[in-house]
Amino acid sequence: MADDTQGATTPQPATAPSMNLVGQYIRDLSFENPGAPATLLSGGGNPAFNVSISVGVKKQNDEIYAVELTLNAKANREETVLFNVELVYGGIFRLKNVPENQLSPLLMIECPRLIFPFARQVLASVTQQGGFPPLMMEPVDFSAIYRQNLAKLAAQQGGAGAATPADGETLN
Repeated sequence: MADDTQGATTPQPATAPSMNLVGQYIRDLSFENPGAPATLLSGGGNPAFNVSISVGVKKQNDEIYAVELTLNAKANREETVLFNVELVYGGIFRLKNVPENQLSPLLMIECPRLIFPFARQVLASVTQQGGFPPLMMEPVDFSAIYRQNLAKLAAQQGGAGAATPADGETLN
């Protein structure tokens, strides 16, 4: 005889933690193609790329947080700048009933992980529309970045206790 409760979902208590992505936005987008059209016409070797990423969090109210990724990408061929792009891409998250000790990792790891693919697509589209092949960033391990920055923060504080990023702090 089959169990009647199999596959049924149990009701969630009203105090269960939840996270919702309310919206996404581009706060800043800058694309510079200083040598155009000459850099597009001249061939040459493969360009050198320098890409950096940072995460910032700003509390909007008791439940709403804005998480922003800042992506900077620069391509050079020898001494010539081919392009320079800066993107600040954000997500608005509603967090309810999240324990304080889980708040920072959620905001600095999981939230950026959710919005990164969209920011990556904007970056690829902009570089392609600038006349270059689309710049496709590799997936980012936000957990590793978070751990590195916690270690750096702890070292700056002299190793006194466990360090957590303050509200509004940016981690690179």
